[in-house]
Amino acid sequence: MRRKLQNEGHLRPVDLARGHGLSTQAVRNYEEAGILPAADRTPHGYRVYTALHARALRAFLALLPGHGHRTASAIMRAVNQDRAEDAFRLLDESHAELLDDRRTLQAVERALRDLDAAATASEPAAQARPGSGAGSGSGSGGMFIGTLAGRLGVRPATLRKWERAGLVRPHRDAVTGYRVYDEAAVRDARLTHQLRRGGHLLEQIAPLITRVREAGGLEPLGGALRDWHGRLSARGRAMLAGAAELEAYLRERE
Repeated sequence: MRRKLQNEGHLRPVDLARGHGLSTQAVRNYEEAGILPAADRTPHGYRVYTALHARALRAFLALLPGHGHRTASAIMRAVNQDRAEDAFRLLDESHAELLDDRRTLQAVERALRDLDAAATASEPAAQARPGSGAGSGSGSGGMFIGTLAGRLGVRPATLRKWERAGLVRPHRDAVTGYRVYDEAAVRDARLTHQLRRGGHLLEQIAPLITRVREAGGLEPLGGALRDWHGRLSARGRAMLAGAAELEAYLRERE
């Protein structure tokens, strides 16, 4: 394909499509969306693509894994409309999102370490005082709101706020109707407390609590955190690959 492009100076839509594992319709759609620069037409109305279009398509496909379809499309449209500064801003925003994700992951790992340390420190005291475990303050195998609030050093109103945000899910005592926090609810409250101390907002904490619940607790979360690390590293590397192809396209446009 490249030899034909260099020798004849143009490509048919099918040549461009096959060279990148796409359908000709996909290539036309990318052009209509502004992802590719507008193609010239033959006297009979057929599209004519060039090396520049091939380079643009390679850049777009390279940007996709790291930035997603929406952002990659916006970047290419900005470049094709000679709005390079807008393209660079979009790239910066994606990198900022990746950095935020890394910081969130680090915050979760710090919170988990703090929880482990607190649990280890409290084990001897709990063993020395029968009845001082999670069931303290309730006869139904959990903590009442005042007991848990005291353990965390927060007000009961704070726990109720976390409950409204979906971060903590107590159940109601069948006899008294009071809130009772079982082991899972205590775990979520402690994790929420650690993350709030780290400066995270409730809406930022909610998806993290969901991850803990989906993993089945803190211990199984270790595998999920490793996967999270892997995904962030893969995205970072994909951004590097996309930047290289975009730079090549920018140079060719110049």
